[in-house]
Amino acid sequence: MSAAATVVGVDSKPKYVKVRLVSSPKAGTEVKLWDYAGMLPETQTGASMIVTYDPEDPSRILAQSWVEDPPANLPAYGTSALAVICLGLTTAVIWRRLWILRTFGPEEPPASSTGGKKPSAKSTGDTKP
Repeated sequence: MSAAATVVGVDSKPKYVKVRLVSSPKAGTEVKLWDYAGMLPETQTGASMIVTYDPEDPSRILAQSWVEDPPANLPAYGTSALAVICLGLTTAVIWRRLWILRTFGPEEPPASSTGGKKPSAKSTGDTKP
């Protein structure tokens, strides 16, 4: 749910940004903004902003501009790059394994697939003596 909010507290880093909801059913509630990948919006006390929050739990709140268009950051892009690399390596390993099995694999199935026994004439239904 989106609402207007007023910034009521900011430290110098910023390590936290505290806002008071102004136009919502939870008006008057003061909560700290959640960070996004360790980042908080640059703002000052008394500034207004539009925020998006969870109506069930107003402590889950972010600046709406960050919800719609998150800022570029190393943790988000870094994990995306690692996921792509892992997917590529997994695919390469699978294709290599398939190539090895097709190229150097046995011509006939291993004996373990028949229980270690060769099929007899009785079991195959062959009636020739």
